[in-house]
Amino acid sequence: MRQEEIKTLVEQLTLEEKAALCSGRDIWHSKAVERLGIPSFRMSDGPHGLRLQGDGANNFDAGAMKEAVCFPLACASAASFDRDLLRKMGEEIGRECQALGVNALLGPGVNMKRTPLCGRNFEYFSEDPLVAGELGAAFVQGLQSQGAGACVKHFFANNQEYRRFDSSSEMEERIAREIYLTAFEIVVKKARPWTVMASYNKIGGVFGTENKKYLEEVLRGEWGFEGTVISDWGAVHDRIAAIAAGCDLTMPAENTDGELVKAVRDGRLPEQKLDACCERVIALAFRGQEERKDGVEFDYEAGHALAREIASQSIVLLKNEGGLLPLAKTAKAAFIGDFAASPRYQGGGSSHIRSCRVANALDAAKAAALAVGFARGYDGKDGSTTEALIEEAAALAKASDVAVVFAGLPDIMETEGIDRRDMRLPKGHNALIRAVRAAQPNTVVVLHNGGPVEMPWADSVPAILEAYLGGQAVSEAVVDALYGDINPSGHLAETFPKKLSDSPAYLSYPGENGKALYSERMFIGYRYYETKEMETLFPFGHGLSYTTFRYDNLTLDKTSMNDDETLTVSVIVSNTGEREGKAVAQVYVAPPKGEMIRPVRELREFAKVDLQSGESKTVSVVLEKRAFAFWNERAHDWSVESGVYTVQIGENAHDILLEAPVEVRSKEPLELEEYTETSPMKQFAKHPDGRKFIEDNLGYMMSGMAQAGFIPQALLDAIGYKSGDSIPLGLLDKIGQHAGGQAAGGSLIDGLLNQPLSLMLTFAPEENRNALKDLLIKMNSNGTIGGN
Repeated sequence: MRQEEIKTLVEQLTLEEKAALCSGRDIWHSKAVERLGIPSFRMSDGPHGLRLQGDGANNFDAGAMKEAVCFPLACASAASFDRDLLRKMGEEIGRECQALGVNALLGPGVNMKRTPLCGRNFEYFSEDPLVAGELGAAFVQGLQSQGAGACVKHFFANNQEYRRFDSSSEMEERIAREIYLTAFEIVVKKARPWTVMASYNKIGGVFGTENKKYLEEVLRGEWGFEGTVISDWGAVHDRIAAIAAGCDLTMPAENTDGELVKAVRDGRLPEQKLDACCERVIALAFRGQEERKDGVEFDYEAGHALAREIASQSIVLLKNEGGLLPLAKTAKAAFIGDFAASPRYQGGGSSHIRSCRVANALDAAKAAALAVGFARGYDGKDGSTTEALIEEAAALAKASDVAVVFAGLPDIMETEGIDRRDMRLPKGHNALIRAVRAAQPNTVVVLHNGGPVEMPWADSVPAILEAYLGGQAVSEAVVDALYGDINPSGHLAETFPKKLSDSPAYLSYPGENGKALYSERMFIGYRYYETKEMETLFPFGHGLSYTTFRYDNLTLDKTSMNDDETLTVSVIVSNTGEREGKAVAQVYVAPPKGEMIRPVRELREFAKVDLQSGESKTVSVVLEKRAFAFWNERAHDWSVESGVYTVQIGENAHDILLEAPVEVRSKEPLELEEYTETSPMKQFAKHPDGRKFIEDNLGYMMSGMAQAGFIPQALLDAIGYKSGDSIPLGLLDKIGQHAGGQAAGGSLIDGLLNQPLSLMLTFAPEENRNALKDLLIKMNSNGTIGGN
């Protein structure tokens, strides 16, 4: 429906109807206005499958849910590093939405994994905003290509379940921009989602549903979002403030429409604000109606097959000493652990799906005619074990050629609404793994979990597979990976630290007095571990294969560039092993040492490439300004510090294989702070006008300091300085070199330029001191910089 028609409809609405349109009809539907033909709009929980309530259901009862395909959760699918795969998942779920009459899916979740303890991390992609944004955008594109809308959540800084309804996420604007907003920005700009969900938490003391700065100024104003903002369920505390901030639809139904009507009549809420929200809700409702496809039948078997494919491409081979994997199909194997019979494949809470079918590893092995014995090992509900269960498992392991222990986190340890207390596996799982390993050297551990876990036995176990929460077909995918029917190609989209206390937010999580202080700043995940040079259990981007890869011939299409240009990065990837496999080319950028504190490297692009044995392919990616930029709070824009950056190809975030330099020049002066007489001369000289002033007056200062005996006169004589001469800053290097082995040496020059500008003014002529006042006014009023 055209915007003009929507405006006409809004003009015909009564004030009461306008207020009603901006809250739900029930848990899952928007309200209709039948007299004007405005339809209702149906939503469903997600994001890795439909959590659809049956007709007439108006509660969250899991028993009322319809069967659906449970695809791998974001914690798993992110490890695929495969945009095409996420798009296929979105398309398949979109078809299921059409078959069941759902207009929009509540997902994907693209919040950052700030801490390993967040109880909902299994629904989120990564600790890295590029990975979360790119994979989230691909999913949204696939979903919406089938006529079902996406609701990207939870906007934003929703990084813990503890006090999620009222906790305030406190961070600098720079940190919000560089880390916590970026994934949402990528999805909004690339995929144009129909809706965005405003989160429960506060940001800087203001609830997400009432935060005009981020809903109106950033989401709509800067990013150009044209869709509808929907509240998280029960996240609106003040309907008037929410409408004023641009939160269009309050969910679920609540009896507060009268508050809006009264606020408009009292003049506390401009009616045009309410009208704008109504326009967006109406546009969403008609879009759902127009995109509706009749007669769509969903193929659940095809959906299960795709779930298996995605799980297969998302399994991460963490360790494989001595080439224990893949197993020979003739080997006598012991499958140990309750998860082999009843797999842990999804998380708890609003994303929990009533799966149409669930495969288990024992049945998958039987279907493949594999020789497998089974010992329960522990209770799958809570992870507890007994001496008898452990003895039975150890005996079976000893009598077999290989033991495969299925371990991980039970449902009660990972669910919406509750954060994890630690990173430990249940004690019973750790005890079982140790006992089995003692009985059988050839032990493989398969992990089913939604986030990083400590592995005190990791050094003694030769092979580890991370299967995550891989959806209803994950057990079939695991058996495929164990026996080599597929070649694992997943890579960790999050760091596995050795212990919880190593994690960057350890000292500030979960906050105090209702405030979560993001004191680790931009140093989350690998940005922290790599910058601090801290050893991890498994680094971000890590993932082994049953084949081997080589990276050669890293080339950049230019060696120097302005920050408004693009850089094409190419590298040749070769499969040097004996079987087909998929590699993930990871492109990092390491910034130069400058004024700004930055991570030692950041992922700026990635590409997954499929290679036959002996095959080579050239992978090329394009880096734009943002790959080199930081958020400049003074300019309120993205800025680049001029300097030599290093483009790196990493096997993971820790192991860098190739690197090449590129000089990047900022086209605008880098104004990081207001210039005053107390500014360091070094900072002042970064501005071209400031540099000229320094050079014009440096001679006066150095001459005066020589007369006072603070520096040797010989230093000035060495460069042939005469009173009143301008001294180019480049000559300071020569002065430092001349000082050579003298006590002051080069540190004299550094120390000099780090002194305040006022020191120079002590020696400058009076007319120059007066001129500085006008120069400071000019330099401080230059306006914004750095972004185009």
